[in-house]
Amino acid sequence: MIYPIIKYGAAVLESPAKPVDKFDEELAKLCEDMFESMYVAQGVGLAATQIGLSKKLSVIDVSVGKNPEAKLVLANPEIIHVEGDQREEEGCLSLPGFRGSVLRPAYVTIRAQNVHGEPYEMHGEGLLARAFCHEIDHLNGILFIQHLSMLKRDLIKRRIRKLRKTGDW
Repeated sequence: MIYPIIKYGAAVLESPAKPVDKFDEELAKLCEDMFESMYVAQGVGLAATQIGLSKKLSVIDVSVGKNPEAKLVLANPEIIHVEGDQREEEGCLSLPGFRGSVLRPAYVTIRAQNVHGEPYEMHGEGLLARAFCHEIDHLNGILFIQHLSMLKRDLIKRRIRKLRKTGDW
């Protein structure tokens, strides 16, 4: 099942998600559906909050479907170590058409649970480190525009208000 991506303005995107406490077939199916939804939207990560579910769950695939081993499920993830800096253009499936230069750590170590509830730690650098931070931010109710300057953030919000008035958002 392909879920529609929730756009900026929905309360679920700006609220901390609830922990995943049940690891069953239903969760496994949800994860597969999230991967499918993410690929259709041409993203590298998707948080459950972006499909309207308040669950600390996200999926990441920086290979965009090209490498099955790159598929990651992050349940109840947390960042446990960061190093260095990287500044890159970033976008978000919940803010289609908007991008901004965001400063993120260059190296990130996370602790999470997989689809079966088994805990693991993983290190990521470059795009994977950025995806870890972006998706974990989503689960904490933070959008990438909150990392932009006040001026850039206000400009994006004004454009979205105009799009809403014309029914294009």
